Amino acid sequence: MGTILITGGSGLVGRALTDLLLKKGYQIIILTRKITDKNPRPNLKYALWDIKKNIIDIEAIQESDYIIHLAGAGVVDKKWTAAYQQEIIDSRVKSSSLIIEILKSNPNKIKAIISSSAIGWYGPDLSSNHPFVETDKHDDSFLGNTCKLWEESVEPAHQMGIRVCKLRTGIVLSTEGGALREFLKPIKLGVAAILGSGKQIVSWIHINDLCRMFLFAIENEEMSGSYNAVAPFPVTNKNLTLTLAKQIKGIFFIPSYVPSFILKLMMGKRSIEVLKSCYVSSEKISKSGFTFFFPSIEVALKDLFSKKL
Repeated sequence: MGTILITGGSGLVGRALTDLLLKKGYQIIILTRKITDKNPRPNLKYALWDIKKNIIDIEAIQESDYIIHLAGAGVVDKKWTAAYQQEIIDSRVKSSSLIIEILKSNPNKIKAIISSSAIGWYGPDLSSNHPFVETDKHDDSFLGNTCKLWEESVEPAHQMGIRVCKLRTGIVLSTEGGALREFLKPIKLGVAAILGSGKQIVSWIHINDLCRMFLFAIENEEMSGSYNAVAPFPVTNKNLTLTLAKQIKGIFFIPSYVPSFILKLMMGKRSIEVLKSCYVSSEKISKSGFTFFFPSIEVALKDLFSKKL
């Protein structure tokens, strides 16, 4: 089946993706700063890299047929100080540059790089009737410019004859972490916390569909360029919150609005993304032949929590 090198393999998406690829019969190499797993699973091994020290295991790249590039500091994990904003950019751009440098200077058999990106590329909705598509210009904001630099950082591979595909990921729904865990905190206390007006559009994707999309991009040689990795039916923040509350609590919850100014006080600049409405189209990836297992929020949440309850 071939060997796939994964950066960011210890993250939420990386762990789920590794499980899927191993089940499909791929050999997996995960790049990590410290090897702590002394007994990895069959067909899985680890190799060292350190972006800050400009160190990477060259043999790991030479063994691989594909690279899935997920590495990047969490966007909402910490306050957006100037230093952390630079870390968000560097963790993405410098990691790509390190990989590109090794590919340029060493013989290899890499056929494709599938790189993560994000729908932070887009700004707030201009019209609810016209979702963002891949050809739309990046937003002139911190996240918009970060995504632009992120996508450009892997493009030099294309000039080396390596296929490059970038998946602009929406809000990933998983019970193992990410945004859904934050939504769940007040709901477990019986409060469905609707953020701001609640009217802002959330473009989301079930983690299993996202992992399948990375696999689809690996196995379909015609896939190149940018694709929106979002489900076909985005929802409002209010709809997402209430649907989730009903799934967990039935009728035993109280809807409550969290005013925008409270979110701004709590989150600072990060609140821009929480309050932003971003309606993103999945038409391009669907036309490429990808089929969503979880196209609607109701189906997605039922699947996620049927395994937990």
